[in-house]
Amino acid sequence: MKSCPNCEEFKDDNEIVFKENKSKLTFENSNRDKILKIKVDGCAIADDETMRCDYAVVPNEEVEIYVELKGSKIDHAVKQIESTIKLLSDNPKKIDKRCFVVSTRVPKQGTDIQKLQRKFNNNYNAEFRIKNIQYTCDLSKITIKKKSR
Repeated sequence: MKSCPNCEEFKDDNEIVFKENKSKLTFENSNRDKILKIKVDGCAIADDETMRCDYAVVPNEEVEIYVELKGSKIDHAVKQIESTIKLLSDNPKKIDKRCFVVSTRVPKQGTDIQKLQRKFNNNYNAEFRIKNIQYTCDLSKITIKKKSR
């Protein structure tokens, strides 16, 4: 992840919480690892023209996590995360990534969502998850994906 010194903070809390309006994402950090939290929107990417997600999280040097807390515009959230990956990732195609959109309205798991997940996996080596209102993720279970050869 590219360095953004004024927008970074290290957290070693049991829970690292991101909240905006009704959307909430909690990362459980039971090992109390030192996790890098980056405020992207309005800090790491501060201009009004560039699309960007709300936060980035770096649990270790091999994984980047992108977070967008949203109302209902999932399509816009996807574009925001994609733009942020292109701008801030050290290696948009290789480094393992997890992308989370926590929205107040989640579309059904249809073919559009499956296509989106395939696109992010193929183009950015990223798992993409869309969750409703509140979601909790255990950081100790985020492991490096093994590429099949």
